[in-house]
Amino acid sequence: MAQRQPRSRAPAKSSKTATNYWSGEVTSHSNALDLDAGVFTWDDPARIARSLKRSAEASERRKADPFRSAMSMLTFYINRAGKDLPDARRQVLEQAKDELRKAFGRTPH
Repeated sequence: MAQRQPRSRAPAKSSKTATNYWSGEVTSHSNALDLDAGVFTWDDPARIARSLKRSAEASERRKADPFRSAMSMLTFYINRAGKDLPDARRQVLEQAKDELRKAFGRTPH
């Protein structure tokens, strides 16, 4: 009786790569908003807010009003990045929230 040869295994892929997170998929391929490429990497909070506002107002697939959809996407990104988000990037994105409120005529906090 011949001995069985051990199967060669391909190395297991890490489930922790950014491309495998469902949240990364939501951010880059949102079913509600068509986001500009790299919008969350921009350094200008006002530009980020204008882009999110434009995307939210143009979308026919969103369920909430444009302000809530845009703010939800921004908050979602910040929350999903969590502790890995550098302080400087977090500060820009938090400022983008204030700019988004201004763009929609809402008062900050």
